[in-house]
Amino acid sequence: MAIHFFSEDVPFELPEKLRRKRWLKSLATTAGYRVQELNYVFCSDEYLFQMNVDYLNHDTYTDIITFDNSEKEHDLKGDIFISIDRVRENAKTHTTDEDSELTRVLAHGLLHLMGYKDKSKEEASLMRKKEEEAIELYRLN
Repeated sequence: MAIHFFSEDVPFELPEKLRRKRWLKSLATTAGYRVQELNYVFCSDEYLFQMNVDYLNHDTYTDIITFDNSEKEHDLKGDIFISIDRVRENAKTHTTDEDSELTRVLAHGLLHLMGYKDKSKEEASLMRKKEEEAIELYRLN
């Protein structure tokens, strides 16, 4: 069970790494999943935009892209790319602090790997509910 945090093209150091690893593992375990290997990569808007174009054929900016590398059901293995620029901008837009927004996006990537989607209005609503539950769990630990 390994969770790794990397910074690709921006200087960024994730605060409370050990606490966040325990929290992410707890989220997965509580939902009946096993973390095999998760790589969170923090990067810039431009880096993630280019990935969006190259790998997903989307010509848009986004805060997160999740690649599921899992081979067995209920085993989580993936690469989660997060734009620190978008996290900071979204925090301002949604009048929340950057740490809360970062926590939301960390959970969002994990939720995608656990099968949650956010394309339809109903899916997005459930995703937001699960994100809020995850943030609350993080605050309590």
